[in-house]
Amino acid sequence: MATTVVTAPRLPALSGPAGRATFGGAIRSEFTKLRSLRSTYWTLGVLVLLSVGIGALFSFGQLQHVQQFQGTGQYSQVAEDARHHAVVASLFGLLIGQLVISVLGALTITSEFSTQMIRTSLATMPKRTWFFASKALVFTVVALIVGEVCSFASFAVGQAILSSQHLNATLSQPGVLRAVIGGGLFLALCGLLSYGIGAMLRHTAGAITTAIGILFVAFVLSGFLPSNWAQHIDKWIPFNAGGAIWEQVSGTNMFSPWTGFAVFCAYAAAALVGGLILFRKRDA
Repeated sequence: MATTVVTAPRLPALSGPAGRATFGGAIRSEFTKLRSLRSTYWTLGVLVLLSVGIGALFSFGQLQHVQQFQGTGQYSQVAEDARHHAVVASLFGLLIGQLVISVLGALTITSEFSTQMIRTSLATMPKRTWFFASKALVFTVVALIVGEVCSFASFAVGQAILSSQHLNATLSQPGVLRAVIGGGLFLALCGLLSYGIGAMLRHTAGAITTAIGILFVAFVLSGFLPSNWAQHIDKWIPFNAGGAIWEQVSGTNMFSPWTGFAVFCAYAAAALVGGLILFRKRDA
């Protein structure tokens, strides 16, 4: 009896580029991860709400303060001082917004370790530098867009409140546009600083606590320094250095806006480099 041998059809081999991990593919993968997490939308929503809401409340408080002096000889001086700080009043919510974006920055990298998804991610993208850079790049783009939305929305709402007493500022005035754009840049850098810390610590609670300590607690504690120490140390505090770009009015011992922002960029860069070095050396 003759035996019939059936040969299975051969599957076409994958082409080299289709089966190889690429940086573009890593970026698409990281964007999918970030937008698929429910925590991303909650965190960004809280960021916008707090930044705009607190800025509005602070602007309203500024307005009420000025109105108390109506009909008195001090009114013109108080009103002029309020106009001078109109931008800072509307952007005051960034003080809390930095903490919220820091949470998302830490979660972007630490969530992979807490769920052990980091092993799957590195199996798909074995080039750790590309993986780290693609995740940081996607987060930066999202943080920058949302940060600018927060900054411009806070400015618009705050100035609308202050305009009832003609205390508002406009984007055409010197330094105002730089301050508003700088607010979004500041938030993005806060998130990147936290991302780098998260890569170093690989623990969500530890990374968030450390980031808040660097960005907020250090700023609060600097207010208790002796005056002869403060004049040399204050400008190096991360919040004071980074906030110089949107606070618009810097103290005599503070950095200029762009110099302060450059110092803050150096802090973020140090955290990212440290995170990348440890990420490359340690096991997943």
